[in-house]
Amino acid sequence: MKPLRLRLLLGITAITGLLSWGGARLWDSLGTLPGVPAYAPYVLAAIAVVLLAVAISLRSRLKAMRERQPGAKRVDPLHAARALVLGQASALVSAVVTGVYAGVGVFLLGSLEVAARRAQAATALFAVLAGAAVIAVALWLQHICRLPEDHDDPEHPRGTAASSR
Repeated sequence: MKPLRLRLLLGITAITGLLSWGGARLWDSLGTLPGVPAYAPYVLAAIAVVLLAVAISLRSRLKAMRERQPGAKRVDPLHAARALVLGQASALVSAVVTGVYAGVGVFLLGSLEVAARRAQAATALFAVLAGAAVIAVALWLQHICRLPEDHDDPEHPRGTAASSR
């Protein structure tokens, strides 16, 4: 499984943000802009908390195994793979959602004198912050689930067999 890169996630967020900003301008020119859901930041924050709990649990169990602590629970590889997939999927979806709310929020900055738009801009800002938290925690979870490199692998370019040639 290939690791996600922050650069990819930022690119997805930027492209989605530009499209969302353009869509918000177009929608507003047609009459009215749809509201930013008030629950969006809470949903994203809940996802970040769940991912954080999974990451902390896996990290402590892997650390206990590495240090060979007595009574350390073994980490099931399938459980770690599922956590990794959950983190990567959450990061990708959060990059899109963060871009959407960032684009709408930037558009709403032009009309902060209207109280309803100001409240929507604040909600969009909190959604962007919560989305960034999901991305950060998902990347940390991915880092935790990373397997150590096998330097004795002859196929590995930095392995002992490759360096002795």
